[in-house]
Amino acid sequence: MFQKTTLLLLLLVLISCKNSGSNEKDKIKEARWILGVWESKSADGNLSETWKKVNDSTFQAQSYFIKEKDTLHFESITLQQNGEVLSYNATVKGQNSDKPVSFKLTNSTEKQLIFENPKHDYPKKIIYTQINDDHLVAEISGTLEGKATSEKFAMNKTK
Repeated sequence: MFQKTTLLLLLLVLISCKNSGSNEKDKIKEARWILGVWESKSADGNLSETWKKVNDSTFQAQSYFIKEKDTLHFESITLQQNGEVLSYNATVKGQNSDKPVSFKLTNSTEKQLIFENPKHDYPKKIIYTQINDDHLVAEISGTLEGKATSEKFAMNKTK
């Protein structure tokens, strides 16, 4: 009886260890829909985000906003899972001494990722919503020049 109980406990421990390891990277796996090249064209200029998988725990992106031939905004983004924490780290050229600002995943569904950093001025919140396989909306919000501000960018997948 003692051997059967010991064997059963050992089996339960092995199963629980295996499950916890496999669940660890699930958050970034659920964000796979963001991978690819996304663009939004308007009279104000063209926004482009290119997302690539680096490894099982990291996605990287480059985001450009170009008007005519001028790059008005350039941003490097790293989406990284460390344990159970998924972080969106944005480095904007010419801001924050070119150091990344980190936003933690606060909520997610199959088609939406919400990242927040309440200590940052603008944006405080970044939301990516998948509309379908070829369309997403990125939204940023926070306080800009003392006013609550929100911007939405509807993007189409080109690759």
